[in-house]
Order: sequence, then structure tokens, then C-alpha cells
Amino acid sequence: MYDLIVVGGGPAGLTATVYAIRKRLNVLMISRDLGGKTNYRLALPWIEDYQVIRGLETVAKFKHELEYLDYARSMDKVEKVQPVDHHFVLQMKNSEPVETKAVIIATGARQQRLKVPGEDKFMMRGLCYSALSYAPLFIDKVVTVIGDADLALRSAAELATVASHVNLVGPSERALQNDLGHKLLAAEHVRVLQDYELVEVLGDKFAESAVVKGPDGSQETLVSDGMFIEKALRPTTEMVAGLVNLDIQGRIIIDCQNRTNVPGIFAAGDVTNTTEQVLVALGEGAKAALPAYEYLLPTL
Repeated sequence: MYDLIVVGGGPAGLTATVYAIRKRLNVLMISRDLGGKTNYRLALPWIEDYQVIRGLETVAKFKHELEYLDYARSMDKVEKVQPVDHHFVLQMKNSEPVETKAVIIATGARQQRLKVPGEDKFMMRGLCYSALSYAPLFIDKVVTVIGDADLALRSAAELATVASHVNLVGPSERALQNDLGHKLLAAEHVRVLQDYELVEVLGDKFAESAVVKGPDGSQETLVSDGMFIEKALRPTTEMVAGLVNLDIQGRIIIDCQNRTNVPGIFAAGDVTNTTEQVLVALGEGAKAALPAYEYLLPTL
């Protein structure tokens, strides 16, 4: 039986696992990849890696460490976490169940795809899902944001502080009925295309324009220096569905020590009700490993 199993190999999961190893815990990290969303980077002619604060050096360091320590990782998928007596059994997709005294869920959140022509072709080449990470690079640029809720409004507002023009495609009238929505509607350099939808992404080497359709069926082409799809993230919580408490967005609810409502189950990163940023996830992974160690200490 393991002392601790970390589910997820993104920034939070990597950090939690490395911290657990250094605490001499018998730990296993289970994930289908290493690095999570840091494996995806927006490419544009004027963007260099050093310009974006993403904590890539730390993620790469932990990733390489776990690639070397192959006994501490399993490239598989956890399908269900089940409490049994005073420990947990994890049902796997491609291997036998494993048992552990404690679990850290760090499975992240999935971006919602729109499944329109050009989306896959230009993904990370002028088209991206994280405006909040790249907004400072769009000084005096024209940007298009596609989305219909709070995340899209927040992204458009941040881009509007530096960009020369922002197109916001898709928000409903209801989504705009707040301070942020009113600010965007009043901004001269922001165009809000209410109830529009993305039809196609066009370009050459990079995404260059978005074809959008209005509520009356008419189409229009928006030329941009960059485009962001900002739909609500879908937390990957299927393995603990019905076991731990989730918020209205389906994220795992944690306290200030990354504990869930179930003793022995902790969570960190984008899967929780915290900020969706790589640097925050790195810190949250370490923060989850420490109370997990304290929880396990009487049994070691």
C-alpha cells in the first residue's frame, strides 16, 4: 500500500509528488502525461518564451526528475477513488487497482472545444485558450475573444487595458449585466458582438481572422493579431464524483490547507476552487503535499 497517490501530472501534481518524495513518503503519481497545460504554448511572430511568466523552468525540473524516477509514476488513468476502511482503493483504466492511505487530486480542468473548422489547425498558433496568461503581450494589438460568460468578460477586460481594439464575440445580454459587462459596453475600443458565434478560423501560418455569425444569420470576418476561446473550464473530477464536495462549477472545494470534506483526500490546482494559473498551481501542489504529510505522519 502506498502512503500517498497523486492523481494528475500537471504543475500541481508534479510539485506535490516531488515534495512527497523529499518527505520520504512511498508515493505514486498517476497521469497520462507530464506537464499538463504547460505542454501547450501560444506561438505568434512577436512572442518569445521569456516574455511569459509561466514557471516553465520549475515545471521542467520536476518533470525531468519524475521521468528519471520511473518507480514513482504510472502513465495511466484513475477512473474511481473508493474509500475502504481507513484507506482508499483507486480503480485504474489499464491496470490493477492500487491502494493508498491518502490521495491528492490534481487532475486540472479541460478547455471546452468549439469544434469549428480551423480550430484544431491553428490551436496554439495565433489561437489559444488562456488570455490571462498572454494579455500583457498584446500591447497595441487587435484581439478577438470568443466566449459567453464570466471568463470571456474577464479576459476581454484585461486585454482592453493594453490592446488597441478588442472584439468580444458571444456574450449574452444576461452575462453583460454586471460592472465588467457595463465597462466593456462603454469602452470605445471594445466591440461587443452579443449572441454571435464563431463559425470558422482562417489564416496562413497563424490564425489571422475569425468568421462569426450573428443572431440574424449574417456572417462577418474579424481580422485579429490573436484570438482566444474563453469558455468555462470543465474540472476533471469524475473519479471523485459523489465522494467530495464540489462547487457550482464542478470544482473540488478545499480549505486553506487543501483538504476536502473527506479526511485523507486533498486537492490542488485547476481542479479546485482556486485561481487558474500555472504559478498558483505550483504553489498549491506544494501546499497540498505538506498537510497530506502531516495527515500521514502518525502512520509512518
